[in-house]
Order: sequence, then structure tokens, then C-alpha cells
Amino acid sequence: MLLAADIEPFDWNRILFSADAPPLFLLEVVLRCIVTYLLMLGALRITGRRGVRQLSIFELSIILGLGSAAGDAMLYHDTPLLYAAIVFAVVSVLYLLFNKLTEKFPGFSDWLEGKPVLLVEDGKIQLENFNKQNLTPKELFGELRQFQVEHLGQVRRAYIEATGNMSVYYYEEQEPIRPGLPIWPELLASARRRIEETGLHACTCCGHVQEIARGNTASCPVCTKEDWIPACETRRAV
Repeated sequence: MLLAADIEPFDWNRILFSADAPPLFLLEVVLRCIVTYLLMLGALRITGRRGVRQLSIFELSIILGLGSAAGDAMLYHDTPLLYAAIVFAVVSVLYLLFNKLTEKFPGFSDWLEGKPVLLVEDGKIQLENFNKQNLTPKELFGELRQFQVEHLGQVRRAYIEATGNMSVYYYEEQEPIRPGLPIWPELLASARRRIEETGLHACTCCGHVQEIARGNTASCPVCTKEDWIPACETRRAV
């Protein structure tokens, strides 16, 4: 038999309600929805915008919130449809409510969803902003390489948006080439403290560029780090 003997198909009392819980339990379902939704928003806020990507926090929260309710109601005979309907209604109302709050109070929206943050300016990483993001240098450089950036000297400004995506602005073609930190992985792996050849070198932490003589070591005046690689001066191909 496909079904257990004690399950009666199309038992509307079982489909809509639960024999194991009183009708007042419906109010508890509402409370559970509100608490769980707030917990989801909090978790998404803590994990950072990189975990969201393209979807807003609210869009992702409604997907997570409704996904389990829909799946359980579809598959399990002991999940009443009325409970699932309440979950859908409460989560949808909370979604609309929070969207209205973010429209009415821009400061609340910036706090919850985040706002664009400047990560690179004039070829240098803005460490104060960068360190506040749930982001590693490897991830930043990987994003920039997808914009065909070879070194930071090609970047006038780079922002991380509230969605977690990157926006990159470049120098005009007629402007002089600016030396910058190369972001190819194999070059970053060759960082040294003692300089092998006199010339312009870039700090691997912040992108600051300065001339260092052969055989010398130097502490970066911006971030105090001591790892350097030769600066790159190639023009960005467009």
C-alpha cells in the first residue's frame, strides 16, 4: 500500500487543521512567522551584501520564508494547508511592511540593506571602508578582473553596491597612465619585502605606489605593511 491504513485521503479536517494542535495554535503560527522572519533579516544583515547578490534582502527573505512552508505543505500529510496559508499571508504582509518602511525612512533602508561603499579611489584601496565589508582582497581583485582591470592604477573609483555587485569607473583614455598594484594572482603571489630591482613598487595591502631602491625594505606610509610588488603601468584595453 502507498498510504498508511490510518490516513484517509481527502480528509479536509486533516488537510486544513491538525489533530495534534488546538485552533488557538494558529495564533502561535503567526507569532512564529514574525519571529522567524525577523531572524532571517538579521542573519542576512550580518552575513553581508556579498551573500545576497542581485536580490534585495527582502526578496531573499521572502524566498527563504515561503520555501519551507510551500514544500512541507506539498509533501507531508501532517502539515495542514491552513497553517501554510497563514505563513504565506504573514510573510507577505511583513515583506510589504518592511518595504514601506525602507521607502519612508531612507536611514532605515541604508542600515538594513546597506548603501554603496567606496572601495577604491584613485588607484588605492580605501582600507577604512574596505575593512568594514564582509569582503577579502582576493574577492575584490576577482571582481575587478571581471571588468578587465589589470592593475589598480586603471581604476578611478570602485563601489560595492547594496546588492553586492561592483561598479567600476575608469580614467579617461587621454589621461596619463597611473602606476598601480597588479591584481593578477600570479603577480600577487610574488610579493617581497626586500626589493630586487629599483623602481616603482605597489603595496599589496592598500595599493600605495612609491619608488624603492634595490635591496631596501620599506613600510607603507598608508597601511604600514611591508610587502611590495613592482607597479604596473599598462593602459586598460577597451
